[in-house]
Amino acid sequence: MSATMPSPLPQLILLPGLLNDAGLWRDQISGLSDVARIWVPDLTPYATIREMAEHVLARAEPSFALAGFSMGGYVAQEIARLAPERIERLALLDTSIRVDTPERAAQRRALNKAAAKGGTFLGIGQTIMKSYVDASRLEDAALTTRIVDMTQRLGREVFLRQNSLEREDGEAALKALRVPLLIIVGENDQITPAAGHREMAWAIGCTHLVVIPNAGHMTPMEAPGAVNGALRHWLERPAGRR
Repeated sequence: MSATMPSPLPQLILLPGLLNDAGLWRDQISGLSDVARIWVPDLTPYATIREMAEHVLARAEPSFALAGFSMGGYVAQEIARLAPERIERLALLDTSIRVDTPERAAQRRALNKAAAKGGTFLGIGQTIMKSYVDASRLEDAALTTRIVDMTQRLGREVFLRQNSLEREDGEAALKALRVPLLIIVGENDQITPAAGHREMAWAIGCTHLVVIPNAGHMTPMEAPGAVNGALRHWLERPAGRR
């Protein structure tokens, strides 16, 4: 009798957020390599969410697991509009399914105005860091240096381009999916608060919401153990809703 061939691991596509690259997902790439074949697309060259989604779809396998962080969550929602049949399961981390509020749009314009000024682009500095990570982690030099270095290496032009992206409401596209869903958020996320994720879960019918204590917006970097545990459980859930 011939030996049974092991089934191949699923492709897991990890979508970075604004001014993020594969460094965001460092601990997921290493921590989940036994259960998935991981790809982190480079979203930095593209000027619209649609272009980012099309880039991913053009290079992805026929079907895949998909996880989007922050801005990457909007890219995941666009992929769900364009090719829902290719998504085997979907996770959204520290993101939103809504268009920017007028207040958030005004904040983006102010940040772009400040970033467009000449001089050295400092990435996410200490002032903005207070809204990125939990207050308990602001003195964690290893964490904050990783974040600053990542944002500095991507630079001003990427920030201006990504911070200007038009974000669409994703409720209808996500509600139509019939795949295992997961929502993850830091308990103290100031950029995309936990309350918005509870509303998101209700709106799209997601019954798996993980709120990570003592974490802010950057959960893949702040709380890799909790994020990896939630993603591992999600990858192992049976196919089908929800």
